[in-house]
Amino acid sequence: MKRSVLLGILLAAGAASMAAQTPTAPKVIDILKLKDNLYVLTSSTPGNAATFSGGNVAVFITDAGVTLVDDKLAGWGQAVLDKVKSVTDKPITRIINTHTHGDHTGNNGFFGANVEIVAQDNTKTNMTKMDAFKGENAKFLPSKTFADKLTLGAGKDRIDLYYFGAAHTNGDAFIVFPALRVLHTGDAFAWKDGPGCDRANGGSCVSFPRTLQKVIAGIKNVDTVIPGHSPVGTPKDLETYQKFCADFLSHSIDAMKAGKSVDEALASFKIDKYPGYKNERLKASIQAVYDELKK
Repeated sequence: MKRSVLLGILLAAGAASMAAQTPTAPKVIDILKLKDNLYVLTSSTPGNAATFSGGNVAVFITDAGVTLVDDKLAGWGQAVLDKVKSVTDKPITRIINTHTHGDHTGNNGFFGANVEIVAQDNTKTNMTKMDAFKGENAKFLPSKTFADKLTLGAGKDRIDLYYFGAAHTNGDAFIVFPALRVLHTGDAFAWKDGPGCDRANGGSCVSFPRTLQKVIAGIKNVDTVIPGHSPVGTPKDLETYQKFCADFLSHSIDAMKAGKSVDEALASFKIDKYPGYKNERLKASIQAVYDELKK
């Protein structure tokens, strides 16, 4: 056997041995206090598999117990629970899923069958198609759903849930804590970038800006916005995002009518009008518009 081949085998074996001996990295989630009874378990950067835990989770502490808005990727349940326990001794009694995706619904089952799970009607339908909720796990599907609006609790513990139409999916719920003047948008406002439009679950890049306009018109008296994956912001951030989505949609429609390719449409979009915005996902968003309008 040639020396170079033998050396390669030994190096590969050594690397495999070291990997086997390396302990699994601890699952770490940061927690942000917004109010005395409201915290956010923040999201790491999507794309980094080693640290990505899922979307931003709201932790709302009420007299009756803790309500979570979303619950991150499967396997992160204990890390979520540990963080909740660091701020309250009250049990988790309710989970609200903003939409169907696994980085927001991944730990429904971790918290047990006695926890009430709430979602918009279409989200429950979408979740029934997921392997994670088949068979015995069907008991972790939402037990309470709503069409357009639902109010849970009262007074300082009140939570209002709204649905305004298709955007990221066809079941995006917007969660408001009225006494605290806080809105959780889920992934209907996930980041300052092209919107993710999951057409397989009823999402629509064509409807996206119109849906967000309904949100802005329909939800008032809010000072703070919790996006799906990016840092906590303000209603102004949501308004800017709506304008960005409307601008990108209009640009995509005009480019398609002019016979431009998706790459050409992307190259000519003036994203510098939106400081702090990225175009890491914008090409996929433009492609989604093209595909949707071809139908």
